[in-house]
Amino acid sequence: MNNNLKTPLTAALMSLAFTATAQEPLTECVMDQFKHGEDNLTLSEIRSICQQSAELTQPTEPETNIPGAITNRITNERRTEHDAYVLTPHKMNYILPVYTSDSINRGAYINRNGYPENLEDIETKFQLSFKVPLNQNSILTENDGLYLGFTLQAWWQTFASDISKPFRETNYQPELFYLAPLNWHPLGGNTGLVMGMEHQSNGRSQGLSRSWNRVYAHLLFEKNNFALSLKPWYRLSENEKSSVDDPEGDDNPDIADYMGHFELTTVYQWDKYEFSFIGRQNFSTNKGFGEIGLTFPLWGKLRGYATVSDGYGESLIDYNHSQTRFGIGIALSDLL
Repeated sequence: MNNNLKTPLTAALMSLAFTATAQEPLTECVMDQFKHGEDNLTLSEIRSICQQSAELTQPTEPETNIPGAITNRITNERRTEHDAYVLTPHKMNYILPVYTSDSINRGAYINRNGYPENLEDIETKFQLSFKVPLNQNSILTENDGLYLGFTLQAWWQTFASDISKPFRETNYQPELFYLAPLNWHPLGGNTGLVMGMEHQSNGRSQGLSRSWNRVYAHLLFEKNNFALSLKPWYRLSENEKSSVDDPEGDDNPDIADYMGHFELTTVYQWDKYEFSFIGRQNFSTNKGFGEIGLTFPLWGKLRGYATVSDGYGESLIDYNHSQTRFGIGIALSDLL
């Protein structure tokens, strides 16, 4: 800028610069224009240039509280969850008419004559899961909830004609849990906490009986169409059996060696498709389980469901048996 710049303009620029000391980007811009700007710039033009520059360089805070996939599901459920004629899904509801195994668990039934050798490696699996809210108003924090949940899984030997197509295994899982959102928004996402206790058993008598009780916590994270759940648990101890035929005591004391102490679930929605992964691992025994799932649109409310899994604990009777399974069928509800 020309050294012959008029004194009133010089004074005005200096005044603007010093009154903006609390806004360093604006101050630096004013001083830069004073030293290097064109001669014909007016005070108004310099002010406009520097204000625009300051706005562009102003750091922006990440957006928070944008509803993600978990929030959207909860919001939709709460519109009807107190309706007496509506059952609210909990976990997935599906049927896999064709569910294959590379190694069906015959060893668990070794003492049942004629049964293990006639088991088929292809069977049918289905899951029914729903939950019931126990509160209508918030309990401890806004939008929290207390629920009773129940999940039934069944493995049906529909292709085993020689043994009258029995249900090979059925698992029952009642639970009580509390759900609450958290005021924590890492990476611009949302979080929530679930705490609960659950019982899981197969309802069988000695020899085939499997069960355990757990207390657990979920840490939930969502961002847009991505959701993640980390679910660590603690198994409640039971008394040892005095003998194999003792109806009292622990049916499967080593179950945690195979089922681990946590479960990781990730879900991603893309257009009308939902991709999921469920994994468990016991790092001390190096035993675990992994499952990949895909749901896709068919017609109406019905969705296709394909899944592949590998490892231990696909059912309670199989908690210490490793196998690879593949299934395809129909889902009535997704994970999200």
